[in-house]
Amino acid sequence: MKIDSKSKKINKAWINEHVNDPYVRLAQRDGFRSRAAYKLKEIDEVLKLLKAGQVVVDLGSAPGAWSQYLRRKFAGTGAAVGELKGSIIALDLLPFEPIEGVIFIQGDFREDAVMQQLVDELAGRAVDVVVSDMAPNLSGIDATDGARVSHLVELAVDFCTRHLKPEGALVCKSFHGSGYSQQVKLFKDTFRVVKPIKPKASRDKSAETFLVGVGLKGG
Repeated sequence: MKIDSKSKKINKAWINEHVNDPYVRLAQRDGFRSRAAYKLKEIDEVLKLLKAGQVVVDLGSAPGAWSQYLRRKFAGTGAAVGELKGSIIALDLLPFEPIEGVIFIQGDFREDAVMQQLVDELAGRAVDVVVSDMAPNLSGIDATDGARVSHLVELAVDFCTRHLKPEGALVCKSFHGSGYSQQVKLFKDTFRVVKPIKPKASRDKSAETFLVGVGLKGG
């Protein structure tokens, strides 16, 4: 079987970049499941969104680095196990290795039955912070991918309008490209304070950015 030498080079370059990535090394050192933990950490340190005792929903949670960060934040001592001051409900299509104290729902956030499971777990409680690292499978076609990303952003914002505390916050993954300006407008129409942030842990060449909305308008 002939192997495309170009794809081999690309693969090797990606592996080298990944192995030498300082955030990958940090994640291994600190026991996080992925480098994504440092994206949420930086956003939290800049905006001071997360505090012990909160109810937090983690959308697109697999493999679990954001839930790990939340769990340590709510432990007081930063412990990965033991007492937890707060509630974390995580949701993803993909399976999720258990994290002590984190409730996990496996399913598609776009489906009504899965959404109902999440609402049931909240048991009438309003949410302090929603964090969403949800991303669709990308096709490489800008308009198609933009529509898919926008749909997930819209779902997260809609969930917040119904379940977030008036002073609550949403941290939501987005991508510069088709549909981005409309997503920013949606945030500005929904939240009193809107900040786009590209954490240092996001790769330079990535179009990834995070939209943060704080305080519901009319809330």
